[in-house]
Amino acid sequence: MESRHVSTHIDRLAEDVYAYASNPVNLPTWAPGLLKSVELVDGQWVADSDMGRILLDWAPDNPFGVLDHHVTVPSGQTFYNPMRVTVDGDGSEVVFSVRRRPEMTDEEFDRDCAAVQADLVALKRILES
Repeated sequence: MESRHVSTHIDRLAEDVYAYASNPVNLPTWAPGLLKSVELVDGQWVADSDMGRILLDWAPDNPFGVLDHHVTVPSGQTFYNPMRVTVDGDGSEVVFSVRRRPEMTDEEFDRDCAAVQADLVALKRILES
């Protein structure tokens, strides 16, 4: 499976970025094209999206900046999304590995990567303001 690593530098400590980005409740503020709302229902993160209700399963809190998560869409298909926050000088870098699904065209893959980049820029804007 092909992956493209999309990233941005954020002028905030990695711990601060991780604390904000690891809370699924904050997702609609920095990934509004993906999610409209997120809530914890019976121990499971459930989100409303344009696709319908999706399930989110996040990596447990950790000191390494790992934000990996699984997204299960209404069809039942689950997608693994690798994501990290790392120290970058006095700030941090957030890296999201966009994975190309076998059926994706080049244009669809480019569009997914651009959407992730826009989300990371929104995260940067929020955390640097």
